[in-house]
Formats: sequence, structure tokens, C-alpha cells
Amino acid sequence: MEVQLLYFAWVREKAGLGEEKLVLPPDLQTVQDLILWQQGRGDNFSVAFANSKTIRVALDQQHATPDSPLAGAKEIAFFPPVTGG
Repeated sequence: MEVQLLYFAWVREKAGLGEEKLVLPPDLQTVQDLILWQQGRGDNFSVAFANSKTIRVALDQQHATPDSPLAGAKEIAFFPPVTGG
């Protein structure tokens, strides 16, 4: 499945890129699977995804949880927690 991956804020800085298109391995089923896979993609991704609890994910612009399925997603965004007032 080809998806567009988007990286924001410090995730972008640590990963070293803002976006990319990839064909994900078929064994990746959930958001957590994808984060674990990202950790193994190289030093920059290992650092960016080292603490998965500090990364938020959106699938097709909808917030997702670690157990959310990736099936059918075209865009996956990674970003730090956001606060506001």
C-alpha cells in the first residue's frame, strides 16, 4: 500500500524530512506497527520515533490511536502533542 507520510515539528526535524511517499510492508497492520517499523529505518528515524508515547498520529486527517488499523489510509501524519488555549 502506497501512502504519503507527513512529519511535523520536532518529528520533522529529527527525521530530517517533511514528507515522503512509500509503499509500506504488507505486515504493518496498526499505527503501533508503523511506529516500530519507523524506529528501524535508520538513525534519524530511530531518534525521531524513540519515544512513541510522545508522538501523535493522524490517518487521513483523523486522530488515531496505537491500535488503529492502517488499512485504506492514504495519508499518515506524525506530530508531537499539541496544546492550546
